Amino acid sequence: MSNISRIEWTESSWNPITGCTKISSGCNNCYAEKMANRLKMMGSKNYMNGFKLTCHNHVLNAPLLWKKPRMIFVCSMSDLFHNDVPDNFIINIFDVIKNAYWHTFQILTKRSERFAIFTNKYGFPSNAWAGVTVENSEVMFRAEHLRQIPAKIRFISAEPLISSIKNINLKDINWVVAGGESGANARPLLIDWAREIRDKCVDENVSFFFKQWGGTNKKISGRTLDGKIWNEMPKYTTNIKSFIK
Repeated sequence: MSNISRIEWTESSWNPITGCTKISSGCNNCYAEKMANRLKMMGSKNYMNGFKLTCHNHVLNAPLLWKKPRMIFVCSMSDLFHNDVPDNFIINIFDVIKNAYWHTFQILTKRSERFAIFTNKYGFPSNAWAGVTVENSEVMFRAEHLRQIPAKIRFISAEPLISSIKNINLKDINWVVAGGESGANARPLLIDWAREIRDKCVDENVSFFFKQWGGTNKKISGRTLDGKIWNEMPKYTTNIKSFIK
């Protein structure tokens, strides 16, 4: 539940919630669903319910035990703002994030409306980044919800990028991560889509991270875009013991 992450833009994952349900096109080939079902078959205790949404109280305090500061992706195997996650459980997660002030936490969701409503009601930890997934032009509205969240760092995950999002509004957005889908049924990422969002980030001084081309063998396809590895990260500070109100 707290393994070192293989995701290029983070260091660790913390999964006090596992399981989810599909909400948009980006979910069609969900890697987390496949992994959860595999872990269930292997007898992993925390995945006995497979990909059914499950809250794990015994995992809540894990980041407090990690003494070395690290970047932590919250709920890489779920969606923190899924409708079935109780408000009180999210509040408990936020409390842990606040108390583990030496870490930086990344929260990414497709349930952007609940994210905005919740954080405007309860506040948001100052050592956490707020992110939404924007996989195609149909869900660019999530960026509007993201701007409503009282976060110091706001980011967009354009992964899997399955259409052009060249008209997305990047006002008050600090970071964009883009990448293609991987696996046997991966949908293609057109180079023009990647270039459009990269160029928009460059023009508007938004940090850009290109994660992968994806495909059936993501290692072979690599992550070079026009001869360059794009590893930009937003500027941020840690060790702030407060909520943003």
